[in-house]
Amino acid sequence: MFNLSHPTLPSGAAMPTFGLGTWRMGEDVSDRADEVAALRHGLARGIKLIDTAEMYGDGEAESIVADAVGTNRAEVFIVSKVLPQNSSKRGTIAACERSLKRLKTDRIDLYLLHWRGSPPLTETVAAFADLKAAGKIRDWGVSNFDTADMHDLDKIDGTQDCATNQVLYNLSRRGIEFDLMPFCRDRHIPIMAYSPIEQGRILKHAGLREVARRHGVSPAQVALAWLMRQDGVITIPKATTIAHVDDNLGALDLRLSEDDIAVLDKHFPPPKRAVPLDML
Repeated sequence: MFNLSHPTLPSGAAMPTFGLGTWRMGEDVSDRADEVAALRHGLARGIKLIDTAEMYGDGEAESIVADAVGTNRAEVFIVSKVLPQNSSKRGTIAACERSLKRLKTDRIDLYLLHWRGSPPLTETVAAFADLKAAGKIRDWGVSNFDTADMHDLDKIDGTQDCATNQVLYNLSRRGIEFDLMPFCRDRHIPIMAYSPIEQGRILKHAGLREVARRHGVSPAQVALAWLMRQDGVITIPKATTIAHVDDNLGALDLRLSEDDIAVLDKHFPPPKRAVPLDML
């Protein structure tokens, strides 16, 4: 079991800062058993947060989450997302009902707009409010919103109830540190970092390997520990095997020194100006 911090969301619910991602799960039926087993293993080891979406595997990832959670629903914090093309007021409510059915649950702990689409934000926020009042969701938030999007949300009084902004954030994608992260921190909105190891593409980087050798750990553990050391950052790496889950969990015991951070900053420098929001 792990002693993880739990930021308090607008509903008063506590959200774990480390979880299990499910992007690309449910795309190949031959991988399903391993994907369910990996999620179950993470839950058994004390991780309580699972992130999913109606988009992942065309909904199959949500069904995989349901199978992994089983009868332990009360112990798990579930995040899911509505696609932008479904984000009108009526469409959001209908999409949530479909997700609830696939997840085999009566509520979603945190429901996000996956990215901004053509339906007005006012409609999506109104739908979130209705779903929250009905007990179908506990909190809501957004994903892939840049600073301008967050300002637009702020204009409709949305940020006072916005529980998170889930964005691409890792050592090689630090653009949000210039303006988006300060905006969210000022409003006590946690950042959820997806693709925290850049889908494995940064793991052979010399700087990351240098720090990993110092501690006798994997480069992935260093990349995850770098994120988790920051207040207000929630990390959701995906793992499709038990061994991969265990390697990720090793990051929870890793403490990076100031020298480690200096090496990583040298190899992965922070932004010096505003840059467009990265997305995968």
